[in-house]
Amino acid sequence: MAAIQQFSEMRARQTGDKAVVLLSGGLDSATVLALAKQLGYQVYALSFRYGQRHSSELDAASRVATTLGADRHEIIDLDLRRFVGGSALTDDQYAVPTSPSQKDEIPITYVPARNTIMLSVALGWIEALGGRDIFFGANAVDYSGYPDCRPEYVAAFEKMANLATKAGVEAHTPETMMRIHAPIIKMSKAQIIQTGLQLGVDFSQTVSCYQANSKGQACGVCESCRLRAQGFKDAGVLDPTIYIAVNQ
Repeated sequence: MAAIQQFSEMRARQTGDKAVVLLSGGLDSATVLALAKQLGYQVYALSFRYGQRHSSELDAASRVATTLGADRHEIIDLDLRRFVGGSALTDDQYAVPTSPSQKDEIPITYVPARNTIMLSVALGWIEALGGRDIFFGANAVDYSGYPDCRPEYVAAFEKMANLATKAGVEAHTPETMMRIHAPIIKMSKAQIIQTGLQLGVDFSQTVSCYQANSKGQACGVCESCRLRAQGFKDAGVLDPTIYIAVNQ
């Protein structure tokens, strides 16, 4: 399949290799899950109920995991509201911004250490499963300025993973080392959408909005909504997102 040729170095090293995929329920992570399946992995999808503003994204994650054929899907309760403030996604004293963030600004929707926390849980699970591969949907092109979505962060976490685990320490060749894959990290939102469609992703099942309602309808004004809508426009594809304003 042409959609995965550029990801050939991420293929499963052996038939039946297991991979943990961080699955939020959004557009990016759905594409990454479909890609991991196509690359030959048994996929173990991992989602988190971390205190985000709504559960619609997790409902979407369950739909996506089922539709795309994840071998197993776990939703972990890890309430970051109890001790991690400072984010509009986990702290009600902050409103979700509706204006674009400034260049080089880390926006208030950044959740402190979120990817590090989630990847650490994924690392424990993949080691227990006897696997060596983790996938997640970090993106450094059409992204919101998050420090844990940069290529240097991914490389640093992979180095740590091989220092911090029994599997990593006992790996004596590159073929047996832990790998952290961020396959869409250098892709535009339009390219991600085009890749996802080639892989059979039904984007109508996904929810990306920071403040979607209980039906999964999107606000249309937060940064995540704007990036998603622009991505479909740039890809020349009909946007399947249902917006709250349209349905009122």
